[in-house]
Amino acid sequence: MSIEEEVRDIVANIVHVDKSVITREGTFKDMKADSLDIVQALVAVEDKFGIEIPDEEAQKFQNFGDFVAYVESQVQKEKV
Repeated sequence: MSIEEEVRDIVANIVHVDKSVITREGTFKDMKADSLDIVQALVAVEDKFGIEIPDEEAQKFQNFGDFVAYVESQVQKEKV
């Protein structure tokens, strides 16, 4: 399973939406996620991949694709 698929699963479970609704261009707002959902998703992804997502970085995410790209870059750094 790719990082994107794993992140999509986590977000879908927390926000209670079908995975098919979550696109790279979609936003948390599009998914009807509230601030608590977003925090829970960030924490779950941090735990799953053993990374840290600083608040200032999380605020830069424009859409799901940005979130996935950030997670992928951090996971790559951890492997080095």
